[in-house]
Amino acid sequence: MASKKRIQDIVNILNTKKISSQRMLLEELKSLGYNVTQSTISRDLKKLRLIKKRNLSGEEFYAIDNNVLLEKKVTNFDKLILKFKENVVSIKNTNNIIVIKTYPGEAQGVAATIDSMNFEEILGTVAGDDTIICIADNVENTKKLTEIFKNF
Repeated sequence: MASKKRIQDIVNILNTKKISSQRMLLEELKSLGYNVTQSTISRDLKKLRLIKKRNLSGEEFYAIDNNVLLEKKVTNFDKLILKFKENVVSIKNTNNIIVIKTYPGEAQGVAATIDSMNFEEILGTVAGDDTIICIADNVENTKKLTEIFKNF
């Protein structure tokens, strides 16, 4: 049975540090005085419904995702690249907004694939029939994301 205190401590660790592996989390918990195994950590992570997020540097780390079922997550760049190659017509940016034009009827599928990548720099996407508004957390990351998207 998962300890409520341990679960809360895991959440606190994940909110303050970029933890990229169960081993790193295990070490953090040991520093707090917990004597747990990796299988216990694995069960705790499953209970918390964690996902892996990725930043623009390619670093992955655990994050809590209460809105998406893990079974439906897409975490592979190949799908994103394929979606862009097959469906995207143009990409432009201004301030912290990226406007992505697609073929008619394709915007929602492309936006869902972008969302599934869990870029920490993307605050959200809004899709219509053939246009996606992608909102980044700042202007610098907007430029970086635009270049990444254009290179697909």
